[in-house]
Amino acid sequence: MKTDIEISQDATLLPINEIAEKLGLKDDDLELHGKYKAKIEFSALNRLKENPKGKLILVTSINPTPAGEGKSTVTIGLGDALNKIGKNTVIALREPSLGPVMGIKGGATGGGYAQVLPMEDINLHFTGDMHAITTANNALSALLDNHIHQGNELNIDPRRVIWKRVVDLNDRELRFITVGLGGPINGVPREDGFDITVASEIMAILCLSTDIEDLKNRLANIVVAYTYDKEPVTVGDLKIQGALALVLKDAIKPNLVQTIYHTPAFVHGGPFANIAHGCNSILATQTALHCGDYVVTEAGFGADLGGEKFLDIKVPSLGKAPDAVVIVATIRALKMHGGVTKNDLSAENLEALKTGFANLAKHIENMQKYNLPVVVAINEFISDTEKEIELLRELCAAFGVKVERTAVWEKGAEGGIDLAQTVVETIATNEQTFRSIFKHDDDNIEEKVEAIVEEIYGGNEVNYSKKAMQQLATFKKYGWDRLPVCMAKTQYSLSDDPTKLGAPSDFSVTIREFVPKIGAGFIVALTGDVMTMPGLPKKPAALNMDIDSNGDAIGLF
Repeated sequence: MKTDIEISQDATLLPINEIAEKLGLKDDDLELHGKYKAKIEFSALNRLKENPKGKLILVTSINPTPAGEGKSTVTIGLGDALNKIGKNTVIALREPSLGPVMGIKGGATGGGYAQVLPMEDINLHFTGDMHAITTANNALSALLDNHIHQGNELNIDPRRVIWKRVVDLNDRELRFITVGLGGPINGVPREDGFDITVASEIMAILCLSTDIEDLKNRLANIVVAYTYDKEPVTVGDLKIQGALALVLKDAIKPNLVQTIYHTPAFVHGGPFANIAHGCNSILATQTALHCGDYVVTEAGFGADLGGEKFLDIKVPSLGKAPDAVVIVATIRALKMHGGVTKNDLSAENLEALKTGFANLAKHIENMQKYNLPVVVAINEFISDTEKEIELLRELCAAFGVKVERTAVWEKGAEGGIDLAQTVVETIATNEQTFRSIFKHDDDNIEEKVEAIVEEIYGGNEVNYSKKAMQQLATFKKYGWDRLPVCMAKTQYSLSDDPTKLGAPSDFSVTIREFVPKIGAGFIVALTGDVMTMPGLPKKPAALNMDIDSNGDAIGLF
C-alpha cells in the first residue's frame, strides 16, 4: 500500500491559476509561489466581498487518542465529495507547524487520497508564513530589549516582561532561559523563554485580522510588559506596530492550493488548539465563503478545544456561524475511550464501544448547545465490524444525529459521498439559529471560564491559583475582564488531566495562570500542566525523513 507521500507524489496537479479560475480569480489576483501555490492579492479579496456567502461546515472531532481520528483527512475528503455531487465547494484549513511535523503528531495536509497538495511544501516551509510570524515576534523581542538597554524611556520593569521569543520547533530546552548576560554591552539580564510559533499572539492576530489596518491596530494593542509602577506597556507605546505589520504584509494574504481532486483549498494560519485558538485565518475563511456555495473548514483537536474556540472566539469576528458541524470519530478511538488498550483495538468489543461512546455523546451534546445541527462521520478502519457500526448508529440516533461511514483515505471523493449528501440534507432542513453558551456577551472572565468548564467539559468546579486570582484583579483594573477566554488544556481529555478518558464527571479544573493577549482580543487560561513549548518524543518523526538525489522528500508520512 502506498504511503501518503507516495500518493501525493503520484498525483497530477493543475497549475494554480487554473484552480484560481474556478473561484473567479484572474492571474493578476495571484502572487505566485511556483506552479502550484499562490497568495491572493488584497484587491481580489476586497472584490470578492461583493459575492454572497456560502454555507459553512465545521469539522471537529472527539478527544484524540493514539488510535487516530483523521479529522483533516475527513475535512478534505468531504470537500472533494461535495464537489463530486455537484456542489461548488472550497476548503479552508490551517497550516502545519514544523514542531509536530518533525515530532510525533504529523502534518496537517490529510492522508491517503484525501490530501491538499503539494504536501511536501505545505508541511515544510510553504510560502514562508511561519517564518514571517516568527520573525515579527522575535523582532518585537529585540526591539523591546533594546528599548530597555538604551535608557528605558517607558520605565519598563525587566522582571515584568511577559513577551516571549518563539521558534517553530518543539524545543523543550528553550522553555526557560536567561538573556542579557555578559556585561553591560550585551543588554539587561533577565529571565525569558520561548514558546512555539503557533502559540504566539502574533499568530492569533494574523488569523483574526480582517485587513492591514486591523492587523496594525491589533499589533499595537499587544501588552509586552509592565512598568515599575505596574502599568501595562504595549507595542503601540514602543511605536513599532508599523514595522511589525511590514514584516507580515505578505503573510497575511491567504494561500491557495488544491486537493488531489483539484478542489480549491485555502491553507492559512496555524494556531494550535490546545494552547491557542486553533482556527485558520478569518481572511481565508471569508474568502472561501465568497467563492463557494459550501465551505468545509476544521478546528483543531476535539470539539472541547478547537470547536469551542471556533464558536466562541472566531465566529464573532467572522460574522457567520457554521450551518452544520461534522464530528469525526473512529470505532477504534471510541473503544480506547472505553478502556481498551491500543494492541487490542482490532477485536470486536461492543461493551467498550458503548462505554467509550460517552466521549462522542458529550461532544454531540456540546455542539447542540450552540443550536447547531450535527452529523457524525466515522472514519473507517478495516477492523470495524458491522455490529459495531450498527451499535454506533443506534447510540447516535438517541441524540437525533445521523452517522455516515467515510472511506476517503482509501477511496478519495467517492468514499465521502454518503457523508456529503447527509451534510447537504442536514443544512437544508435545519431551522435553528446559532446561540452562545454564555449567559451574556459581557460575562466576566470567571463566568466564561466556569461556563466552559461546566457546559463543555462537564466539570463541576474551577480552582484558581493565587497568581491567577491576582491576575484577575489586574485585568479588572485595566478593563480586560470581559474579554473572551481561550482555554489552554490537554487535548486528550475533557478534563485537565490527560489520563481521564471517556466523559469524566465530578472533576475540577485548575487555572494556574492567565496570559493577556490583548492584541488578539482574548485572555489565555493555562490549565493543568499544559506547555506552550512542546517537547520532542523519544523517537521523533524526523528520524524517518530524508531526501533523494532528485530533491524529493522521503519518509514525510
